[in-house]
Amino acid sequence: MTTREQLHEISRNLWWSWHPEALTLFQRLNRDAFQASGNNPNIALKLARADVLTDPQVQAEVDSVYRSFKEYMESPGENQDAPKTAYFCMEYGLHESLPLYSGGLGILAGDHVKAASDVGLRFTAVGLFLRDGYFRQYFDPKGLQHDDYPAIDSTEQPVELVVDEDGAPITVTVHTGHQPIHLRAWKVCVGKTALYLLDTDFAANPYEIRFLTRRLYQGNRYTRIQQEIILGIGGLRFLRAIGESFDVHHMNEGHCAFLTLEMVREHLAAGLSRQEAEEATRASCVFTTHTPVIAGHDRFEPNLFTSTLAGFRDEIGFSEYDMLSYGRVHPEDGSEEFTMTVLGLKLSRSANGVSELHGKVARHQWNHLFADLAPAEVPITHITNGIHLPTWAAPASRSFLDVHLGSWTADRENQATWDRIDQVSDRAIWEYRNRLRSSLISFVNAHIRTQTMSQDAMLNRDALTIGFARRFATYKRAPLLFSDIERITQLFQHADRPIQVIYAGKAHPQDEGGKAFIQKIYELSHRSAFNGRLIFLENYNMEIGRKLISGCDVWLNNPRRPMEASGTSGQKVAIHGGLNLSIPDGWWPEGYNGTNGWSIGDNASHEYEDPSVQDPRDAELLYDLLENAVIPLFYSRGEKGRPDEWIAMIRSAMKGLTYKFSAHRMLLEYIEKIYSV
Repeated sequence: MTTREQLHEISRNLWWSWHPEALTLFQRLNRDAFQASGNNPNIALKLARADVLTDPQVQAEVDSVYRSFKEYMESPGENQDAPKTAYFCMEYGLHESLPLYSGGLGILAGDHVKAASDVGLRFTAVGLFLRDGYFRQYFDPKGLQHDDYPAIDSTEQPVELVVDEDGAPITVTVHTGHQPIHLRAWKVCVGKTALYLLDTDFAANPYEIRFLTRRLYQGNRYTRIQQEIILGIGGLRFLRAIGESFDVHHMNEGHCAFLTLEMVREHLAAGLSRQEAEEATRASCVFTTHTPVIAGHDRFEPNLFTSTLAGFRDEIGFSEYDMLSYGRVHPEDGSEEFTMTVLGLKLSRSANGVSELHGKVARHQWNHLFADLAPAEVPITHITNGIHLPTWAAPASRSFLDVHLGSWTADRENQATWDRIDQVSDRAIWEYRNRLRSSLISFVNAHIRTQTMSQDAMLNRDALTIGFARRFATYKRAPLLFSDIERITQLFQHADRPIQVIYAGKAHPQDEGGKAFIQKIYELSHRSAFNGRLIFLENYNMEIGRKLISGCDVWLNNPRRPMEASGTSGQKVAIHGGLNLSIPDGWWPEGYNGTNGWSIGDNASHEYEDPSVQDPRDAELLYDLLENAVIPLFYSRGEKGRPDEWIAMIRSAMKGLTYKFSAHRMLLEYIEKIYSV
């Protein structure tokens, strides 16, 4: 094979997204094109410089990377005997060049798919081909968030239209109450796994139907329910159309729960009774809920549900009452909305939250659906989320770990691997942290000048650097740090112990509260008291996320407990020697041990339901920690000019958190506790 042919084969599989040696090669082909395209290998290859492709050294490196790729793809799966699993999710965060995600749910799904490939699970994923993605964020002079939707060009992405043996696109049809929806799909190879992206944007559909799969979480409730019909019913029909069947159907949040009704319909058509069809459906379906936030559970008004599902109801042969009962806690209540989470819980054999605390919260939240059971007996367990370490480990981190831990990627599930951190010198650890922080500062200084409203950054490479980056949902309380302006100003302007804070994140276009939070922080960043030390990075994406989690000394997380089901951004900092400063919510109660970061209060500190009481209390706890613990510890230097106690905390975090909160561990738990049961 020629060098170009080898690179082409690699570029068509997202394996490259967690193998930096491959990404480095694509960057060398045409650095400007690579960066301008959002780090897209397919465009870099398309515009590759001829002198680079013919360079003998580059050709040798391509040969090496290609061998690694083929070895990975041809290696036998460790979990081939585990149940064959289909995974359904509305969004997938695989790489910034393929923007099919909005936040944590999509990032988690992307990591889940990659980990499934790594552990050798027979695994297929289903989503939507969101050509307009979520949105690109930019600011006006007042700091108000605006959105733009640059369309994804399928010819420049690692996607292939799924066709039959004659080359014709494979299509399926879902009948709604108004008109049929025709679907096709694009295949994305993610290592050894396949992701099918459902698409309505082709000539068989009228305009209003073609638009349905273009944007994530946009439009009205009618658009949303149709998208969920496409994902659940259409997704299962497409898998059948390509001849695929599965032992387990994993619904990652309620958006895809309509697949259970399609499965009931299939079993009825095969001659089973309704009760038998429901039991057979439950036997192969599992459900994961991701949020305690009420608004995060999709609900549809009865008339909207019955009118939109009318065509499908004719196919399954159920009455309106029967259909609505699947999504109601009290079926006899004619005013109760149809809730997708209720549907998922009723027709699944297993349900789980995404952290120990969230499992407890979910059992209480949905106790009314199991009214005859005590909260502790509600059949919702938990599998704590984890992150795909090869995706999120910075190149400098890989080099550091390769030197000091040896074959850490192959032995990452072994605690002894991470215990070797104890053998690394304080000097090496501190140099590692300084190198990562310096790289982040260089990135921010360059990025800030390219923003819609550019700003001259004056970030200090040696100052304590705090990061906050995530969806700007209001319960995450992004501005909590600025509750007392006078007090926080003193911390920013301290001559000997300065701090600097970097924010990034998007608010949903219809979330006025979240956009107001962004605007507040953006405005503060331009005040003289904070200028150059408080930065808001525009258009948060996976690339910015990787930079921030690798370079920040402290990762701030201050949601209103217990609204953060898990959170995964904080899990990504440990491998980079970063420390968490977090409310005891989501995954942190399982991670915090008193020596590996800081907890903003304890469980008893977050017992107030009234935000006007809880928020000031949490702000006070945060300030006390910063003033009396975090900042003094960072700037307390030993005889050799290093913060010895801080470095000790880094050791504790790297040893205890890295594998425990990895997607590899998470996937093995799903196989053992959910898929194989």
